[in-house]
Amino acid sequence: MNRKIGALSLVVDDYDKAIAYYTEKLGFKLMEDIPLDEKKRWVLISPSGDTGTTDLLLARAADEEQKKAIGNQSGGRVFLFLHTDNFRRDYENMKAKGVSFLEEPRHESYGTVVVFEDLYGNKWDLIEHSFSKKT
Repeated sequence: MNRKIGALSLVVDDYDKAIAYYTEKLGFKLMEDIPLDEKKRWVLISPSGDTGTTDLLLARAADEEQKKAIGNQSGGRVFLFLHTDNFRRDYENMKAKGVSFLEEPRHESYGTVVVFEDLYGNKWDLIEHSFSKKT
C-alpha cells in the first residue's frame, strides 16, 4: 500500500493575506487557487512546489467556532514542521523578511531547529535533520 498525507488544513482569516504571507515570507509556492463559490476557495500552498510534499490547504474560517481555532489549532504547541536542506539559508532569509522567531537556533541530537510563529501565531519548527530521513 502506498499512501501519504497529501495536505493539512490550516484555518485562516483571509485567503489573500495568508497566501501573501506564506509565499512572500516563507517562500512557499501557490499550487492551486480555485473559486468554489462566492466565499470559498480551494487554496493549496507547498513548501517547495514539488508534487511529493505535503501541502497546506488554506481554509478561511466560515463561522465563529472556526475563527476561534485561527492560530491555535494545536493548543499552543508546535503545530507544523518545516524541513530544510539548508537551515542557515532559510533561517537568515526568513529572519530578513520579518518572520517572528521565538528562540535562537539550537542544536539537538536530531538536528538544528528553531521555533517560529506564522502571522496567526501558529508555532512551527524550522528544522534541518542531522540524519537521513527514510521515506
